[in-house]
Amino acid sequence: MNSRRAWLVVAVGVFAYLAAVTQRTSLGVAGIDATERFEIQAALLSALAVVQLIVYAALQIPTGVLLDRFGPRILIASGAALMTVGQLVFAFAPNITVAIIGRMLVGAGDALTFISVSRLIVAWFSGRIVPILSQTMGTIGQLGQVLSAIPLSFVLHNLGWNTAFVAAASFSLLAFVLVVIFLNNGPDPEAKPAPVGLREALHRLRESLSRPGTQLGFWSHFTTQSSGTVFSLLWGFPFLSVALGYGPATSALLLTLIVATAMVTGPLLGILTVRYPYRRSNIVLGIVAAMGVAWAAVLLWPGHPPVWVVIVLIVMLGIGGPGSMIGFDFARTFNPARSLGSANGVVNVGGFLASFVMMFFIGVILDAIDHANGGSGVAAQLYSLDAFRVAFLVQFVVVGTGVVFLVRARHHTRRRLHEDEGIRVAPLWVSLVRVWRNRRR
Repeated sequence: MNSRRAWLVVAVGVFAYLAAVTQRTSLGVAGIDATERFEIQAALLSALAVVQLIVYAALQIPTGVLLDRFGPRILIASGAALMTVGQLVFAFAPNITVAIIGRMLVGAGDALTFISVSRLIVAWFSGRIVPILSQTMGTIGQLGQVLSAIPLSFVLHNLGWNTAFVAAASFSLLAFVLVVIFLNNGPDPEAKPAPVGLREALHRLRESLSRPGTQLGFWSHFTTQSSGTVFSLLWGFPFLSVALGYGPATSALLLTLIVATAMVTGPLLGILTVRYPYRRSNIVLGIVAAMGVAWAAVLLWPGHPPVWVVIVLIVMLGIGGPGSMIGFDFARTFNPARSLGSANGVVNVGGFLASFVMMFFIGVILDAIDHANGGSGVAAQLYSLDAFRVAFLVQFVVVGTGVVFLVRARHHTRRRLHEDEGIRVAPLWVSLVRVWRNRRR
């Protein structure tokens, strides 16, 4: 545990996750090109990303069950292989139907990767370093968004669609080779996951679902991860490049700011979750509130919002990514190791469920506004700032609903913590008053 070999194995796993994020976000800079290539409108364009996320979310719980049964190695390798095939299908798709199949394969491969790498960290490391490493993994993985935003965008707009997505596929192929060569499920290469029958696997899943801590992790991920995913995966690029008029190059650069922010704040949030384990939900709610204020400022600003306001929004979205990792820390804390795969699968459904709901309805609203204005289908009208002001309001409804359930799950979690361990967590304001009074003495 915590050896040089552990660092090598986990590094390979993190590289596989980096490749997965690259494939996941590769559509983000290709949205406008896809609209023209397949001659589709906003709702059908959103379907490309939505089906990918639906497959991803739908496979999270089955992936967790398989992870508890087979271990991470076979799942990470299978995920890399599926994404390689999916990107090749997408690269040469003659029509939107085949393109959707390609994105579904990408979503399936992506689904197998993240929680498997999370389990790998727990298998090879122990102690207080685990939540910090989990945050670092998420942060490094998000560099895949940089690869899709800048190099992939450059290849796409200079060498063409086919070359760009074949290059993306080769990245996952490299990950597959490295995983097969270097990755093991745990420190003992001879050890194999204990065989778990289907009935026992389903029993563990039901146990995980019933735990308030798992539910708290689900709603934490639901509220923090979704807005940034919607922005980086599909709608951010047309919003920045067309609605705000920044153009492709500047828009791609701005999208990388999400990753830069995550790289700075991810380790800090990891340290905070270790130092203040009973205030993790307050951190989550603070991040959600900050994102809500930033969105309100951009959408309500008279005329075009200034660049600094847009940058503040992107920074807040960047904090949301590592903020969502706190959901997995809840799963780790409130579930036994034997069912951690199932619990992580449940949590990971949260953000992507919210994402594909918002992503789809944003596309529907953009099309509806375009039709109301004559239905030209021209990008400048379809992706106008006024249209996005209305469409992006969907986020407040979805995330607001998630906050209500998050607070409810937190109440149940704290009650269970008090009943089982005798630990009573006071409201934040009570703790702050107590700290203030102690300092005055």
